[in-house]
Amino acid sequence: MTSWETIPELVWSAAGRYADAEAVVDGRTRVGYAELGARVERAAAACLACGVETGDRVAVWAPNSLDWIVAALGAVSAGAVLVPLNTRFKGAEAADVLRRSGARLLFVTGTFLGASYVAALRRAAGEGVPDGRGPLPGLPELEQVVVLSEDAPPDFRTWKDFLAGGEGTTAAEVRRRAAELDAAAVSDIVYTSGTTGRPKGAVITHGQTLRAYDIWADLAGLRAADRYLIVNPFFHTFGYKAGVIACLTRGATMVPQPVFSVDTALANIAAERISVLPGPPTLHQSLLDHPSRDSHDLSTLRLVVTGAAVVPLRLVERLRGELGVDTVLTAYGLSEASGIVTMCRRGDAPSVIAASSGRAIPGTEIRVADAAGRPLPAGTPGEVLVRGFNVMRGYYADAGATSEVISAQGWLSTGDVGVLDAAGNLRITDRIKDMFIVGGFNAYPAEIEQLLGTHPDVADAAVIGVPDARLGEVGKAFVVRRPGSVLTADDLIAWSRREMANYKVPRTVQFIAELPRNASGKVVKGELRGRGR
Repeated sequence: MTSWETIPELVWSAAGRYADAEAVVDGRTRVGYAELGARVERAAAACLACGVETGDRVAVWAPNSLDWIVAALGAVSAGAVLVPLNTRFKGAEAADVLRRSGARLLFVTGTFLGASYVAALRRAAGEGVPDGRGPLPGLPELEQVVVLSEDAPPDFRTWKDFLAGGEGTTAAEVRRRAAELDAAAVSDIVYTSGTTGRPKGAVITHGQTLRAYDIWADLAGLRAADRYLIVNPFFHTFGYKAGVIACLTRGATMVPQPVFSVDTALANIAAERISVLPGPPTLHQSLLDHPSRDSHDLSTLRLVVTGAAVVPLRLVERLRGELGVDTVLTAYGLSEASGIVTMCRRGDAPSVIAASSGRAIPGTEIRVADAAGRPLPAGTPGEVLVRGFNVMRGYYADAGATSEVISAQGWLSTGDVGVLDAAGNLRITDRIKDMFIVGGFNAYPAEIEQLLGTHPDVADAAVIGVPDARLGEVGKAFVVRRPGSVLTADDLIAWSRREMANYKVPRTVQFIAELPRNASGKVVKGELRGRGR
């Protein structure tokens, strides 16, 4: 168990324990742990001053930055429930989550990637009859919008003005508010990525968050001397909790990167002596394959944590062999289970790390079950069920959807297909909805994708099922060639017939420049199905 019950306790504990250590490096700004604690306290005071009450929802719609960290932790320290918004959302999508979560306060970036988030929000929620409470008629519960920049429209507030508003609120008042919280208080509502429909908000508590990411930091071997490049977006559990929260538990230095660019990542690793780089396999693959990789000093990298249905063994071997990374681990999680369910252990063989997502973390159980929920033996694929401290309290304001995925016995149905081996290692083979049936045989796209990934000319691949008059469904592969490759569809199909069972072989191959992915790095199969018709 952790020594902190709540996130504000963790923040102030870290500020004291690691006071002089570097906490955050954001461009030219360098902030120590003591200063980070002071900034969070100031933001919490401003939240109190503008009327935030315990349990109010406060949203952040912005890329990775020091201001995101301070605003989010400040809101949570004021007793609010954090609602991180996906930076890839369009205005209408953001407005939908703000409306359904009932957010009272929003922190929003100014311009990001050439788009004005403020303008997008105005277009989506600026129409209607003002009720006198907030600046956006279409979002009557949203009382204030704070723009994380030096400029803001007249009816919004700047970050500087917002912080100044809390100057009359004392540290003692902030601490009293934070003391109202306990481990069972809700810390955040994380909205799912929405690849299968409308995003739903997973409700997670302070205690769940702290216990889960203390375990994560322990299993990964994160330590105070580490310098952690956080490329994973903060709106995602992998970025905020396995990033910010985990670093706070150990006193590691956070280096947030707002957009994934291989060139920027390489430069950051070299300049900031980065030692920890979690992220999806595509991130590490692109680093390894970058033509100017050898011109950057990457020797400080020592820990990589990744996770996906497909992690090629060759990737694990290259990270260890070519970059000298001591520890490469894979993990599996989902928002509904606090973002972490299984994880490999340091010392596991490369074959185990590549072929599985490891074993259940302490305090949790996993089961692979049939359609009736009955446990299946090792080696048999079925739906992955999870039970333990990490399972969400439910979907926010959606009891019906909650009852569909959490049983009376506390088992969470993940919607993922997996296989357990005799040692308890879990291998995720696919999403239940992605499986297709070829002439009576169950075909799992992730398994086929992993096989395709072993072809020397294949950089990335995704497989979907498409209708077939004779077999019902057959596989279609969308493939990204490696640079300079002249691989043809016929070549790859012929190779596949030599490497995999006939029912798994894609009948058609379409080459594309890159796979469509959401901001969490997951391939958007729905978009590919639209192309596959």
